[in-house]
Amino acid sequence: MSRNAKINTLLLVIVAALAALPLILGLGDDKEEPFAGADAQAESAITELEPDYKPWFSPLYEPPSGEVESALFALQAAIGAGVLAYYFGLRKGRRQGEERALAQATDAGADAARPESGQV
Repeated sequence: MSRNAKINTLLLVIVAALAALPLILGLGDDKEEPFAGADAQAESAITELEPDYKPWFSPLYEPPSGEVESALFALQAAIGAGVLAYYFGLRKGRRQGEERALAQATDAGADAARPESGQV
C-alpha cells in the first residue's frame, strides 16, 4: 500500500469516526432536537436572553417543511460540489495539456537536431 493510500485511508477513518462518535456516545439525548442547526440554536438563545427581540429582516422564502428545507440545502451543497469539481478538473486538464504540449515540443526539437540515417 502506497503512502498516499495509507493517508487517504486514515483520513476516511477519521471522518467516519467524527460522524459516528456523537451518535455512539449519545450526545444530545437530553435535548428535544439533538442535532438542530446553528440557526435554530441561535434563535432559541436570543429569545432566552431577549424575549422581546424582533428580527431586522424576514426570510425571502420560507420552505413549507423541514424536509423541503433539507432538500434545498442538499441541492445547494451538490451544486457547490459540482462547481468545485468542474474547476479542479479544468485546472488538471489544462496542466496535463500544457505538459503534453511541452513534451511534444521537446521531442520535436530533439528530432530536428538528430541527423537522418541516410545522411553523413
